[in-house]
Amino acid sequence: MSIPELPVTLADVAAARSRIAGIAVATPVIPAMPLPGAGRYWLKLENLQPTGSFKVRGAASRLGTLDPAALERGVVTASTGNHGRAVAHVAAARGVPATICVSVHVPPGKVAALRATGCEVIVGGDSQADALVTADTLVEQRGMTLVHPFDDPQVIAGQGTIGLEILEQVPATTTVVIPLSGGGLAAGIAVAVKATRPDVRVVGVAMERAAVMAASLAAGRPVELPEEPTLADSLQGGIGRTNATTFPIVRALVDEVVLLCEQEIWDGMRFAFDQHRLILEGGAAVGIAAVLAGHLDVAADQDVVLICSGANAEVEHIIALAQGRATPPA
Repeated sequence: MSIPELPVTLADVAAARSRIAGIAVATPVIPAMPLPGAGRYWLKLENLQPTGSFKVRGAASRLGTLDPAALERGVVTASTGNHGRAVAHVAAARGVPATICVSVHVPPGKVAALRATGCEVIVGGDSQADALVTADTLVEQRGMTLVHPFDDPQVIAGQGTIGLEILEQVPATTTVVIPLSGGGLAAGIAVAVKATRPDVRVVGVAMERAAVMAASLAAGRPVELPEEPTLADSLQGGIGRTNATTFPIVRALVDEVVLLCEQEIWDGMRFAFDQHRLILEGGAAVGIAAVLAGHLDVAADQDVVLICSGANAEVEHIIALAQGRATPPA
């Protein structure tokens, strides 16, 4: 497989690795407890990052490119929770003002976690797209720098450092299974993995409810869908009609996309909790869920790495997991 010319390269990912050192951590890969199929399954534990999700990598990468004047004016972003928390964390460590814009649908636990960082939080609008409009307004009014949650080459390069670690930790990797939303995580990992090992299969996984990247790939162009409530709230939101970075990379390098119902997502969360005592939010458990539901065709002796992207589940979900609930909370 030849790798087409894309907005992010392996060299960009390698440079990002240097920028994020000391902020993001190199997370472990552990063997999964028995899952269906003949493969060997591994869990890449991005839920162990300082802010509870992989997003700290992209935030650290982007802020690491800003000059002192830009840092003094501050940074702004829109987020479904995890990216905003990562930007706020990195900004606070560097003494940089940060404003996080979220829609009214972001779970209250994630909004509370944002406020706890000391950043400014602006809540409003019915979608991630609305929150991005608010962030763009602040860029114009205050001269702040937008740290886009996914459609930014430096953010994507930061997320791609996960791919470098995977190939070092599991050299025989044959498949990487990645939560898919705006595409920053999938695009970054795919660039890092495919540039080095083009034979590795890259699978993106999302919820059935308003999976915008999946719909965009099917249409051949970025499309918009209204957001719907889902356990995988961190995967909500559009990709932007003017998406110039993640869409072309995902289209070129992601080999297949799997969509899950809410019960399947809950089953993935339950497996992580019951078998590993890991708290994973819905969007982070979709790789496990895809395997449990039989959506992946894995041959004997293949090494499959499942990205566990975040730990920031809502309290009611954690309680339900501890109670052994077989079905997701209403």
